[in-house]
Amino acid sequence: MKTILLLVGKTQNKIFREGIDDYTNRIKHYMPFSITAIPELKNTKNITEEQQKQREGELILREIQPADTVVLLDEHGSEFTSLKYADWLTQKQNTARRLVFVIGGPYGFSQDVYARANEKISLSRMTFSHQMVRLIFTEQLYRACTIIKGEPYHHE
Repeated sequence: MKTILLLVGKTQNKIFREGIDDYTNRIKHYMPFSITAIPELKNTKNITEEQQKQREGELILREIQPADTVVLLDEHGSEFTSLKYADWLTQKQNTARRLVFVIGGPYGFSQDVYARANEKISLSRMTFSHQMVRLIFTEQLYRACTIIKGEPYHHE
């Protein structure tokens, strides 16, 4: 199973970028994994939040293939413990050819993106910056990989 993290905009913070790169390299020892960044929209001061979500949504949907299993990282999604997330990931490894996780822009997702999604996952009830979510997600994906393999990274 190929796993992709699709996100809007580049990771600006150098510390977050270094952490994401570290976990990305670790994840690649367990599964094919890549990150695809959609360019941020320019001149957004002259458009509404809804228009921005719509335009970002069009760019997101261009990156998604018809057979992809699409999971939005969304505050209203299902919450997991790390162990339950590893179980969930194991199920996806058995059923999905391409698993695409999506982190939206600052205002979330358009209705078209929600309609295309197969599932939604929340990383926490707390709110994190979109930059920070990228690091948290990659760490949790790495953690799930180590749990699946029975390695000692995770302590319960």
